[in-house]
Amino acid sequence: MPLYEYECNRCGNRFEILVFGKTRPVCPNCQSEDLAKSVSTFATASGGGSKGESCSLRTSAGACSSGGGG
Repeated sequence: MPLYEYECNRCGNRFEILVFGKTRPVCPNCQSEDLAKSVSTFATASGGGSKGESCSLRTSAGACSSGGGG
């Protein structure tokens, strides 16, 4: 389930929402379906990128620690 960021073309409200299947989200502010969609920064950062980039983002969680240390 991707997390998308939307901007409402009617009122300008920006919000994030999990998208389930073919669900069409609406603006929580004005209920408009006229939205501009982009993948949120969170979803992009945790979803890949270069090997070094992904590893540096996960280092604090220990997912990429390489031997030694402990």
